Amino acid sequence: MYTADLDKIIDIFGLENAVPEVNLQGRVISRKEINRPALQLTGFYYRFDNDRMQVIGRVEHSYLQTLSQEERELAVCHLFQHHIPCLIICKNLEVFPEIIHYSKKYEVPVFRTAKTTTDFTAELVMYLRSELADRVMMHGVLVDVYGEGVLITGTSGIGKSETALELVKRGHRLIADDAVEIKKVADKMLVGTCPELIRNLIELRGIGIINVKELFGIGAVKIQKTVDLIIHLEVWDGGNSGNSYDRLGLSEEYIEILGNKVLCNKIPIRPGRNVAVICESAAIANRQRKMGSNTARELDQRVSEANDICKEESD
Repeated sequence: MYTADLDKIIDIFGLENAVPEVNLQGRVISRKEINRPALQLTGFYYRFDNDRMQVIGRVEHSYLQTLSQEERELAVCHLFQHHIPCLIICKNLEVFPEIIHYSKKYEVPVFRTAKTTTDFTAELVMYLRSELADRVMMHGVLVDVYGEGVLITGTSGIGKSETALELVKRGHRLIADDAVEIKKVADKMLVGTCPELIRNLIELRGIGIINVKELFGIGAVKIQKTVDLIIHLEVWDGGNSGNSYDRLGLSEEYIEILGNKVLCNKIPIRPGRNVAVICESAAIANRQRKMGSNTARELDQRVSEANDICKEESD
């Protein structure tokens, strides 16, 4: 289970601390979702998720304004009694004295932002989904090739880093070498990034560690990219091992990562094959596939039609 530091959220979103007396040290957020406590302010707490960040917008604030001081105090007290992680008030709306009082009493942080409720909640949810996403570390190299996130895998020493370096020289961008951290930020989206310790670095056997950003410039690297295609490199043994490779592209093989299936192309390599060009071609073919164009199936359809015509003529 992953957490997001509250201090980091404050810095990223520029939140104003409305009650500085409350200690923020060591506070973390553990839920991707947020909650707008509209029903809760009316007294309805059935199935209330008190571990979510609570956001008050114009509607909730206007409701509190319609209450008498005693009613507003009771509503705010009940909300803070549930030990919510924090309360954020949007559009720089007034922080009622009751909120400040119970914030200090129950040590619940209260913040303000000038952003509208819709914009702020959308940005916050997107950030939390990324920070708290399920993740896995994979051995490989992630490169942005023609806008496609290509994850190159294979046994150690097969040439993954060398292929990535060649792709960078050809104008593509490196995301991660050797260790790729993949997050599931949405139901159908996997995003790969690199651990901070080895970001922008490539290891080349016989040479050592090189800094891609320093050698090729800022345009040669990228912080993160969606994982759209996996290219698995295998040593070509002339077919002696019994491995069969798809020569037409009619069959598709997938690898499951965090419950999502990612298309995988197995590429046999041997001296003389330009693996970087193969990776570029695979990335372009994957883009075409997404746009509804599949050359292999179109060829197969043409062959089938030609066979049908030949049969008709022979009859």
